[in-house]
Amino acid sequence: MTLAPETTDLMVQLRLDDGWFTVCDLNVLLPGRGVAALLPDGRQAALFRDRAGRLYAIDNRDPFSGAAVLSRGLTGTHKGRPFVASPLLKQRFDLESGQCLDDEAVRVGTYEVRTA
Repeated sequence: MTLAPETTDLMVQLRLDDGWFTVCDLNVLLPGRGVAALLPDGRQAALFRDRAGRLYAIDNRDPFSGAAVLSRGLTGTHKGRPFVASPLLKQRFDLESGQCLDDEAVRVGTYEVRTA
């Protein structure tokens, strides 16, 4: 038996310098899977939803390879902290702070996320 996805009218928004930007419908974000979003300034954000329904958004660009691939990474937790591992070189990035868990000198940008 296949269950239909939960239907909501909620939209996911990111806080940018000039206010809130609507990215996608909440139903697009499946737990454990990332989605890439093109922002008005040409950057990309990687959005994630965990199994508890919490939302995260970080820069989609992997600082080690330069490729926009973090939205395709594997998610998990380390010491209770949610992370995504780059699909290319496997470095892990904390989804709340953007800190690389494998190289303390590296960090990706994060975005405040809400539903409206």
